[in-house]
Amino acid sequence: MTGFGGRLREALATRGPLCVGIDPHEHLLAEWGLPASAAGTRDFGLRVVDAAAGRVGIVKPQVSFFERWGSAGFAALEEVLAAARAAGLLIIADAKRGDIGTTMDAYARAWLTPGSPLEADAVTLSPYLGVGALTGTLEYALAHGKGAFVLAATSNSEARRLQGARDGGDGTVAASVVAEISAFNARTAAAGEPAGVGFVIGATVDLAEAGLADALLPAAPVLAPGFGAQGAQPTHLAALTRSLASPVVASESRSILSVGPTTLAARIAERAALYPEVEHG
Repeated sequence: MTGFGGRLREALATRGPLCVGIDPHEHLLAEWGLPASAAGTRDFGLRVVDAAAGRVGIVKPQVSFFERWGSAGFAALEEVLAAARAAGLLIIADAKRGDIGTTMDAYARAWLTPGSPLEADAVTLSPYLGVGALTGTLEYALAHGKGAFVLAATSNSEARRLQGARDGGDGTVAASVVAEISAFNARTAAAGEPAGVGFVIGATVDLAEAGLADALLPAAPVLAPGFGAQGAQPTHLAALTRSLASPVVASESRSILSVGPTTLAARIAERAALYPEVEHG
């Protein structure tokens, strides 16, 4: 079984770093001529999957936009996830789950069990109930060939005070998250298999301010939201990859989805072509 780390690197090498967000905001549903409903989010998601297939290697559904419609929304998400798997796309479920004990175990089984209705290749996780509380989930992910991206330094301004705070030692909270996850990767590394557990680090984050200038290990992949509408440009990718010494997944949503369904495929191809080839080590 090839782990997520290996599949991710293959996707980056063959299809490039662009990850297309599936974010059916209510205003986008209206602009696309779709109803603000579970059915609308389903159609939106399926159209994004169809446009992304063969043009990029990775999609990232934002779970909240489906969850808001209750059971019908989750049913819609299940269809979108199934379509993405059938299209050969890697799926990062942007769920930002974080809890303790058996509750966290249940989240792991929901998102990371092969064959489950909500199966994804990786899920985003919040470490703020303690990085150690995620250990069981991360072990479960690796055992099933799945991955995870743990929030470390996000691009929203509200996060800076917490994530940039000193952790009681010489480092920041963000750096301590990176250190603990890097230690987990070192303990669980399989020979010749790239790490499947990485970090969410915003493309617009000042790495020095976040205390991450020299914090990452080369094995850890990075999911970097902030490209496109939030200001980071494809030309910034090479420098970011060098700074992090890690493979970087460049996530775009609004800059792609805002064009509407008619020219969506062309927009994805256009944005994907702007990203330079980057050596991931």
